[in-house]
Amino acid sequence: MTAVAAPTDQEAPELAAFRNEVRAWLDANAERRRPDANEFKKRFTATSETPEEERAHVQRCRTWQHELFDAGYSGIAVPTEYGGQGGTPAQQRVFQQEVARYEVDIGIFTVGMNMVVPTILVHGTEEQKQRFIPRLLNGDDLWCQLFSEPGAGSDLAGLTTKAERDGDEWIINGQKVWNSYAHLADWGILITRTDWDVPKHRGITYFLVDMTTPGVEARPLRQITGVAHFNETFLTEVRVPHENVLGEVNGGWGVAQTTLMNERAMIGGGSGLGFREYSDLAKRFGRDDDPVVRQRLASAYTRFQVLKWLGERARAAAKAGKPPGPESSVMKLAISEHVYENGNLVLAIEGPDAMLYAKDAYEDGFWQQQFLGQWSIRIGGGTEQVQRNILGERVLGLPSDPRPDKTDPFRDVPKNV
Repeated sequence: MTAVAAPTDQEAPELAAFRNEVRAWLDANAERRRPDANEFKKRFTATSETPEEERAHVQRCRTWQHELFDAGYSGIAVPTEYGGQGGTPAQQRVFQQEVARYEVDIGIFTVGMNMVVPTILVHGTEEQKQRFIPRLLNGDDLWCQLFSEPGAGSDLAGLTTKAERDGDEWIINGQKVWNSYAHLADWGILITRTDWDVPKHRGITYFLVDMTTPGVEARPLRQITGVAHFNETFLTEVRVPHENVLGEVNGGWGVAQTTLMNERAMIGGGSGLGFREYSDLAKRFGRDDDPVVRQRLASAYTRFQVLKWLGERARAAAKAGKPPGPESSVMKLAISEHVYENGNLVLAIEGPDAMLYAKDAYEDGFWQQQFLGQWSIRIGGGTEQVQRNILGERVLGLPSDPRPDKTDPFRDVPKNV
């Protein structure tokens, strides 16, 4: 879900007209989100899902993605030759602001829309763009991300999943982890080690992998929230055509950076809740006149405003044709602090009721999920420590710590295996 931001008072007439068009379509085709308990929130806070419920969720998302595509609201800023609408980033921003007010469920397409499409547009061949982007935009293909590994931790470039060339194919062996919806996905974006005799960042290759390929096995992991959309994914003698390499062989780290910058910008876009929902919660529990709670609500309001303007800066850069840069790390840090503070705030507001969970709790445990779910946001896309290193080195120009693993052949670097 994306944070709701109000239109500016000086919005250009063409954008205002587009906003009205979007609102009219959404009013005619979707229910408005409400701050009170409803089925949309219940689905969001599900603490367990049967396979049937999970399949139903996937189908709801696919149906919505099909409807958005047919209505011209999928891939708004993607060129028309690849199935998009050929619009502007500003129009995409307007749509995201408006759709966040409605019960439109397309969450499983987040990785594909916000990370895969931008990466293929920048690094893909013409054939890859024509082949993959339209099917993603119309909801036919669901994508997942196969980056993190058990032995690499936050040091993504320390990955050891191995790919070896065999004629027109690559044979891949290794393990990935924390892969959202990998057990449901049709395709995955995968980075592997293809050269062990160069420094770690130079021997990585990026692949587009059919998740139905023999040897791909995704095993769901039960999270602290009770749901199991993360996975550990095992790759055993998986054969991938050479034509599915994205970018250059051994040039995958640069391709991955495009994906990661877009991921950080996506996560930094917000949690889907507005300030009003927190203030309404305080009223519901009779804490709106508590001076400590009021001060914490004031801090929350300030964070919402800071995130809003950080988002405006990122959108202005996109409008100027600039790709996401280190400023996405600022947004990622800001949203990490935001979800941490807000998670603590909602439990403080609920008081003893905060110890309840799922159907025993207010709004079916929606607010407990805000607390428990914060770590996936704070860790996903690079931890807070990683973001601070990026900003220190790339923005402030601070010297990095001595890192022989950046210059020595990867084969000679100690590994967590």
